[in-house]
Formats: sequence, C-alpha cells, structure tokens
Amino acid sequence: MRIRMGIGIISLLAIQTAYAADVPITSNPIPEPILKRGIAVEVKDIARLPDTHGLRPADQDVAPNAWARVSYVRDLPDGRRFANDSRGFLYLIDSQNQPKLYADVGAAFPLSVYNRLESGFIGFVFHPEFATNGLFYTVHSESGPGNPKTPDFIPVGYGLKDVTYHNVITEWHTTSPAANSFEGTRRELLRAAHVVLNLTHPMGAVEFNPTAKRGDPDYGLLYTSGSDYGFSNGGGPNASNPAQTQRLDSVIGAILRIDPRSPSVTHGRKGLGDYTIPMANKFAADGNPTTLGEIYAYGFRNAHRLSWDADGTMFASDIGMDHIEEINIVRNGENYGWMNREGYFANGRFRGGALNELHPLPPEILDGRVKDGFTYPVVVYDHDEGRAITAGFAYRGRIDALKGKFIFGDINNGRVFVSDLAAMKKADDGIPQTVAPVEEVQLYVRDATGKRVDVSFRDLIDQAMGKPAPRADLHISISRDGELFLTSRQDGMIRMLVPDSAGGN
Repeated sequence: MRIRMGIGIISLLAIQTAYAADVPITSNPIPEPILKRGIAVEVKDIARLPDTHGLRPADQDVAPNAWARVSYVRDLPDGRRFANDSRGFLYLIDSQNQPKLYADVGAAFPLSVYNRLESGFIGFVFHPEFATNGLFYTVHSESGPGNPKTPDFIPVGYGLKDVTYHNVITEWHTTSPAANSFEGTRRELLRAAHVVLNLTHPMGAVEFNPTAKRGDPDYGLLYTSGSDYGFSNGGGPNASNPAQTQRLDSVIGAILRIDPRSPSVTHGRKGLGDYTIPMANKFAADGNPTTLGEIYAYGFRNAHRLSWDADGTMFASDIGMDHIEEINIVRNGENYGWMNREGYFANGRFRGGALNELHPLPPEILDGRVKDGFTYPVVVYDHDEGRAITAGFAYRGRIDALKGKFIFGDINNGRVFVSDLAAMKKADDGIPQTVAPVEEVQLYVRDATGKRVDVSFRDLIDQAMGKPAPRADLHISISRDGELFLTSRQDGMIRMLVPDSAGGN
C-alpha cells in the first residue's frame, strides 16, 4: 500500500503491516521527517505588550512568569491594530507601535479563569461593519461553581450540578467606533458549560469570513472554533467520553455559524443563546428537530483557529490527541471524524481501546474506494515533529518565497511550516490518504551590521525573556494587507514576517 502526499509518494509498508495484524500504532505513525528545503524568511519585532505577570494570582495563572499572553493580532480597515493579552486586556497598537489599553475585558468578568493555556480572555474579532455599528465579539472563560449565570448549553446527560466552567461569547457595542478606548455596552450571546475537571479546549476563536461581501449569504455571520470541551482529556470522571462526540444535538466538537443579531431583532429562529440561526446551515434545514441548527460542521477535537483563502476556501487547524495534528478544509454540514478518526487513522478510544492508540484504516477506505462518511485532512504531521498545531493562513503578501503557500506552525516548539495551497486543495479529493507535503521555514534576523543570523522562534522568545521559556506558545495572525504576525503567550512580543531587509539572503 502506498500513500500519496500531494505530488509526492511515500511508502506506508509499516502501516500496512500494522493493519494486517490490527496492532495499534503507538509511536511515529508518519515516519518521514519535515525538513527545511530552502525557504527562509526574515522576522522583525514590531511591538511588545505591557508586562502583566503578577496581575493574576500565581495559582490561577497558567504562565505566572510570562510577560504577556498574546493570542491574536487584528487590523481594522481604518489602519488601527489591536492585540489581546489573555490575562484580560485588549490593546490598541498606535502608529508608533506603542500599546494603549482599549478595553479591560477582565475587569468586566470577575469570575474569569486564567489557569489553562486557553483561558481568560481567549479571543476577539471585530464585526465587518465595526466602523458604523461599533460591534466586536470576545470569548472568555469563567468558573462554574457559584456562578450566578445559568449556561445556555450543558453537555447531554449532565446537569447544573456537574458544571465546572463556563465559556462565554459576548458582543460589545462601543458608542464611538473611532475612539481609541472602549466606552459602551455589552450583550451575552452564548454561555456553554464544561463538566470536566480542567478547563480544556474551550471555544477559542470567533471569526467572520473576511472574503464575504455585503449581500453574500455568509456576510456578517459569526463562526466559532470546533472544541470538544475537554471530553478527550479534560480530567476527572467525565473526561475521555466518546459518547459526547459525533453528536448533532450538542455543540461538542462543532464549529458553529450564527447570526449574532438577537432574534428579537431579526425575528428569525432562536439558537441556544441570544442569537439567530442562519437557515443556510445544513443542520438548520434538515427537518430533524433534534439537530442543532447552529452547527456548521462537526467532528473536531480542538479546531481552535479558522481562516479563509481569497477564493472562500475555509481552513481549520485542529489539535490532535497523542499523535496527529491536522489542517482541514471545512464545508457546511460535513463530519471531520473525532473521536472516531485522528488524521487518516482510526482512534483507539472510539473502538474501546485507549486514546493514545491509532489503528490503520482498512485499505479500501484509505484509498477512497469505500466512503465512510468522514471528511479527512489535507495536511497532517505527527508528534515527533510537534505537539499542537497553531493557526494557518493562505499567504497573499509581499514575500516571494511564501506566495501560494499556506503558513502554519506548532504551538509548543515554535516551528513554522508551509504547505503548497494548490497541493492542499488538490488533496481535498475524498481520498483519506491524499495529503499535501509540509516543509519547515528557516527564520532569520538581521544584526546591526546587516548580517543574516538564522534563529528559531524559541531563540527569539528566550532572548526577549532573558531566560529559557517553558514552551514557545506560537500563534500566527494576519494583517489587513495579508502579512503575518508571530506572537507568543510567553514574551508579549508581536513580530512580523517581512521581505528581506537587505534585498537578499
């Protein structure tokens, strides 16, 4: 048996042997290494958020020694740039690249939780008509016990007594969109409960499709990440529960697409929270009263970052369990497999085994002769290359070496990867074994004399911190003109990939 990697071919003799005996694969399921093949890109420091370590109690802060925990950088069409510190602060980066506090999100939510990597003030996004309507959206996490608010959603089979945490989407309405600090009101859209011991895999992203134009069916609709709310490994008696996945009566593992306007305004169909269900969602119009109409696609473990190419192709970066990280092309109504599938393998937990087991798919499914109802990734890598995939973007900026590529990376070790966009879209062929090749980008800086110095992302963080950081915590964001920011939840620095400042390497 052979597996196609975009335009390349690699042998899977080891997997074929494992399949023949149905022996679980417990290490190195993708033996071919990811190599650097000549793509090198300069990286520059742009801004640094204020040092906020110590502002949260050390036993409530997952990174008490981190400078600032940056997750997102966002640009408005008017040129203003914003970034968040997940300790609860939203900053405006001024024209001199100096951060100014725009909104103290943490102060608005005193029950916020900061003790997990995705916690606190997790994400934010501006409405495409922010300049006129003044609306933006945030995601934050709160403690469950003693919380006076009642969740809109509690996982099926559980009750209020089981709730450990809340995950909350809020709409903010500023009275002056042009102002450089927030003053206005807020409205809660959705409050969803966790019932696992640790705040693991909350909703991390809120996004609008940036390619949708006024009048398009997708315009103004808000997407959330596809998160399993800790039902893979969130700790306690409720974790690792395959019965909570692969459901359409639950938000677990689902990317939601909602009209954030209240049904009192739209007079449309109400969702779980104070928002309207778009009837263009396939599960809103399937005639089944038990399915949740806000579900856009499902079967994700932690699709914590979403993005779109200029042609409208939607991508999700889905963090895997013990073995496989993946990028999926996302479509309305499709099932992406978790906890039944991990990459193009079967996960052992769904079939009664362990979460750290992978089983090879039968050859007739792997090569596409038999369809099993799942949509498979177009890019994969395993855990000898990294541990958790971070955001990815189709690159259409000024750096020649990256044009036509999809740029992503690994959160833990900070490696930056690319895959060819055309190969990724070609791999979206319904055949599980077809995936696009991946290569690593060499980062470099220019020293005071203009000399090129090759670096890793970890090198940059350790230098900024003046000590080794426990992990890279790499995240990637995109500017309004298509350039890419590299940030970390360790050093608070905002960096950008740039064309070579010396005019060559």
